[in-house]
Amino acid sequence: MITGKSVDASVTYLLEKVGQEEIETVWHRSENQEPRCGFGELGICCRTCNMGPCRIDPFGEGPRTGVCGASAEVIVARNFARMIAAGAAAHSDHGRDVANALLLAARHPDSGYAVRDAFKLKKVAAMLDVTVENRSTQEIAIDVAEKALEIFGQQEGEIPFIRRAPEPRQALWRRLNVVPRGIDREIVEMLHRTTMGTDQDHRNIMLQGTRTALSDGWGGSMIATELQDILFGTPSPLRGEVNLGVLSERDVNIVLHGHEPVLSEMLVVASREEEMVNMAKSQGAGGINLVGMCCTANEILMRHGLPVAGNVLQQELAVITGAVEAMIVDVQCVMPSLPDLCRCYHTRLITTSAKGRMTGALHRPFSEENALPSARAIVQEAIMNFPNRRRVDIPREKMDLIAGFSHEAILSMLGGSFRGSYLPLNSNIINGRIRGVAGVVGCCNPKVVHDQGHVELVRELIANDVLVIQTGCSAIACAKAGLMTPESAAEYAGKGLAEVCRTVGMPPVLHAGSCVDNSRILVALSEMVRAGGLGKDIADLPVAGAAPEWMSEKAIAIGQYFVASGVFTVFGIGLPVKGSEAFYRHLSAEHEKMLGGSWAVEPDIHRMAALMIDHIDLKRKALGIDKGKERVLYDMGMRRELAV
Repeated sequence: MITGKSVDASVTYLLEKVGQEEIETVWHRSENQEPRCGFGELGICCRTCNMGPCRIDPFGEGPRTGVCGASAEVIVARNFARMIAAGAAAHSDHGRDVANALLLAARHPDSGYAVRDAFKLKKVAAMLDVTVENRSTQEIAIDVAEKALEIFGQQEGEIPFIRRAPEPRQALWRRLNVVPRGIDREIVEMLHRTTMGTDQDHRNIMLQGTRTALSDGWGGSMIATELQDILFGTPSPLRGEVNLGVLSERDVNIVLHGHEPVLSEMLVVASREEEMVNMAKSQGAGGINLVGMCCTANEILMRHGLPVAGNVLQQELAVITGAVEAMIVDVQCVMPSLPDLCRCYHTRLITTSAKGRMTGALHRPFSEENALPSARAIVQEAIMNFPNRRRVDIPREKMDLIAGFSHEAILSMLGGSFRGSYLPLNSNIINGRIRGVAGVVGCCNPKVVHDQGHVELVRELIANDVLVIQTGCSAIACAKAGLMTPESAAEYAGKGLAEVCRTVGMPPVLHAGSCVDNSRILVALSEMVRAGGLGKDIADLPVAGAAPEWMSEKAIAIGQYFVASGVFTVFGIGLPVKGSEAFYRHLSAEHEKMLGGSWAVEPDIHRMAALMIDHIDLKRKALGIDKGKERVLYDMGMRRELAV
């Protein structure tokens, strides 16, 4: 029996159930991989060419170079840089699809898509040098979409969104020659440089790694976030529910899993149509219960308040409840185990993207050109599966949360509709009520206790008056733990942060969206600089970032663009770079001198919290606003209470 794998009681309950039924989950497969390849974990194995695979002996007793002569530094740098390229490609391809959807909406108003936020459209148009005076929304949208698509393929110049960064940061990037020219160009050049016999200098490799990462954070991801807001509406705070207890015993349960809201938005519309609801009732159901999983969950939560079934490691468990009529997936973080698992239950697994087909799953191509009819057909397929239900066993755990803290929502919350500003936040940092700000993001990983890293880290940060902003699966973990309600500030936050939360009426942990929405954090940090009083650059701010349970290549791209933007960033579990002390020193000490931000690796969550708080305190001291606060330490009793 698999035990002790999660702090979430719903996960523990269902793992006990599968132990009796001999069903395999991600935790079983993770245990079967032990012991893991030490060369891989250190980043010192190379398969770039077919003279290998090669590996470096970390103890100095075996090979010190690959067959081609590549050193540990070069091998580790190439592997790390290729992870950046893959992560940037995933986020940026997401952005490209959204740009195409905006273009479709503007050219074909009958497509089912439409501009929902005309104000933001004009704001983004200004950033892209698109004229808005005396022009229709449709005309502006066409130009914005076309300009966004040009950013992917442009070969020279600078991507436009970097102008949102503080001037000193832009100047630094230009001095280092790391400003992205075009998104696709940087990803392609990164892959070229890391082929056998090309770039042999780990520092030079990482300059291009930085440029590639910036093309994601200030390019592809930012395009995805901004254009999704234009198409589907800019999020503002709303209430929702989270965890597997949101599944319904009486309704048709449809789980939307993946990342791109171009699909999920249409499924929301279709599921609410009277004809679809009546069809569900004709099959014996009470109605239709649409819930999200992983980052699609965050998208439909932020804009519609729809319930979140769980984060990435809970996708199999949702099926195991026996209550899911259909799991609809598009791209990214979808486990290949799902087809075999769904065959053990009545769940229909439906793939929708040409980029993400799965052997054993039903494929129903989703067409943006015929979006609503496509969505209706998919919903109908789920409804007709309701009579095939067998035994249903849904955990009771679910939790309220407040989500929807876009950059615009934070501005309004702090300063009102007409005087929106980050000045109140800066003022409370300067006066010491808020110690600093932390971004805690990223995935979940079965190598460690599920959700524990996210929850323990965030509780310790807010107990020390650090305001936390979250995205992705990390946000879902902390929402399940009850950290995203205004009431949680009184229970978990330090005195100063709790006072600010009580005054504003906000939680101490702000849910900012899905993983592409880390770009919202970049914009927020830039606005903090513009508001004044906390230095001239992002690197001056008392802020830090962390990914306690990361697993995806996307996390590496995110980490590098935050470091390149001037943020101290800590990863848990481990980073596949420790096979070269010189390369790790480059990511930490040398990046600090060069970029003002740096990487750190710390598997112990409480040491991770200490590193982040100490860094925030150092920045406060440099700004002359240090108040001499002691760090709150979690004792064992406090840690035992962390179960969700």
